Amino acid sequence: MSPVHESPGDSPFRAEPSARDRAPQFVLPLVVRIEKTAPPARTDALEAAARAVLVMLSDERSLGDGEWAQAMRDWQDARIRKVVRRARGAEWRRAEALPGITVTCGTAEVRVFPPVPLDGWPRELAKLQVSGTDLDDPEPPPAAGPSAPVIWLNPELGMSAGKAMAQAGHGVQLAWWELSEKERNAWREAGFPLAVRTAGAERWPELTASGLPLVRDAGFTEIAPGSCTVVADHPALR
Repeated sequence: MSPVHESPGDSPFRAEPSARDRAPQFVLPLVVRIEKTAPPARTDALEAAARAVLVMLSDERSLGDGEWAQAMRDWQDARIRKVVRRARGAEWRRAEALPGITVTCGTAEVRVFPPVPLDGWPRELAKLQVSGTDLDDPEPPPAAGPSAPVIWLNPELGMSAGKAMAQAGHGVQLAWWELSEKERNAWREAGFPLAVRTAGAERWPELTASGLPLVRDAGFTEIAPGSCTVVADHPALR
């Protein structure tokens, strides 16, 4: 992977135009299973989405000469777009039949697919709804452990569950790029433990100034361009 991905001046999440905009644009599709009678908890869905991105980045099919490797390179050379859609029943079964990886976290199931052209979604996924993906936690999630990687959400932004899932995915991807090969292997072998939590209002300024990986949204949906959405706090990067 080219170190260009780690350059702040060439961030794939900047609002300002860059060379990435001239490359063909791809998107990483994520589909969350939301059955009408048993929707997942919001935090479970966010954590499943973040873990799904890590599983896709590290899968052997995404690396070297793997069958998904070229699509992954094309996607990472342009803007890093992730789109979350929802499915249930027969929609979910059709999505499961496509090449991809399903990740389960608590009550949530999220399936991630290799990147596709921005205007070239598979028919089975193009039909799925992208708006209105909102979820709740039946009770507040427990505090994250001090040794766990944490994706901190901006407490001042009211993001839908789908938007927050994509932003959590952005955060773990930036952390992944900054880790050494040894640190990546250790995280993968441990099963990608992580937590997604909303930062306290008093702590958010400290997190954004900490030097940890920070996502500034490009502003394609929901929130203003340049908004700080998440900070990726991996112990190895502190």
